Amino acid sequence: MLPDTTITAVEPFILHVPVTGNMIQDSTHTLTHWGVVGTRVRTAGGITGYGFSGTHAHLASDRLITSCISDSYAPLLIGQDACDVQRLWSALYNCAPIQWVGRSGITHLAIAAVDTALWDIKAKASEQPLWKLLGGATCSRLEAYNTDGGWLSLDSQTVADNCRRLVESEGYRGVKIKIGTDDPRADLKRIEAVRTAIGEHATLAVDCNGRWNLTTVLSVAPRLPDFDVLWVEEPLFYDDLPGHVRLAQAMLTPIALGEQLYTLDSFRDFIAAGAVHWVQPDMTRLAGITEWLRVADLALAYHLPVVPHVGDMGQVHVHLCYAHPAATRLEYIPWIKDCFEEPIVVESGYYVLPQLPGAGTTFRPDAVERYGMEL
Repeated sequence: MLPDTTITAVEPFILHVPVTGNMIQDSTHTLTHWGVVGTRVRTAGGITGYGFSGTHAHLASDRLITSCISDSYAPLLIGQDACDVQRLWSALYNCAPIQWVGRSGITHLAIAAVDTALWDIKAKASEQPLWKLLGGATCSRLEAYNTDGGWLSLDSQTVADNCRRLVESEGYRGVKIKIGTDDPRADLKRIEAVRTAIGEHATLAVDCNGRWNLTTVLSVAPRLPDFDVLWVEEPLFYDDLPGHVRLAQAMLTPIALGEQLYTLDSFRDFIAAGAVHWVQPDMTRLAGITEWLRVADLALAYHLPVVPHVGDMGQVHVHLCYAHPAATRLEYIPWIKDCFEEPIVVESGYYVLPQLPGAGTTFRPDAVERYGMEL
């Protein structure tokens, strides 16, 4: 007999977890902590689901997300069957008063936390890991590429040394580094240093985090094939669809983007316009797993590879990547993995398939005690 999955409580929380080396930088952000803003959803049968969004650990804005969960969404959830995930997602997403004040941003981060918790409950109730609930693994191995050695807060030699170690000693077959400074020539030297360090067989991707304009990217683009760059991630401001179209037509190196797109409609527009080649949906911004799956299906219809942004540090995305045929590899950043009962694991450059029932989001009690913030 299946457990009673009627929702009895919705309990938001905030964790602030230190990042690598206590500080990292990309072209637009400086972080000391990663925000894990989410909720526990309790059921009458004793199953608790956990879901969360990823933030830059700004307490005031994090509280806007938890307030949205507790004040706007929790009343719509109490007494409902947590396993009716699609229906509940639609009820939250289409709630007219809330949709009127936000069709992305805070509301999507809040829905993402709830939706993930519901999928976690559904998988636990079926006593399966999420990837199996979604139909089973579509591949035998999921390649990991490491971003955590390539921050702009590190000088070029340190980044090159980090990437060499990741490839030669830790078994990664690919790395990604941050670029997008005020001096594109220095960025090209950084790229060259890393390519020399990792050799010709490892993949190398670069990430501008939306910093450059079209003129700057076009000035750099002719050099990128010299270093066999796999993709340029977020080369322009996130919502600049016409600019990305022009860049895709002019640049040989493929474009990756998606971590700052909040809706299926936005992905449809970028994909249909030919403005993206590597699709990077993030379930923490896409209102959860439910919409992530729709974006991945869309990418599959266009025969484009899906490489999720690791806004949730991989805990959920590893399940989704193993389950979806469009997913080809997954970023690795280890900041919050040890907060969970079943942390993500990479061995010889590949993600280990999770085994515990659920979405991989069950927190260790000591992590909540150590990193929890007051609501």
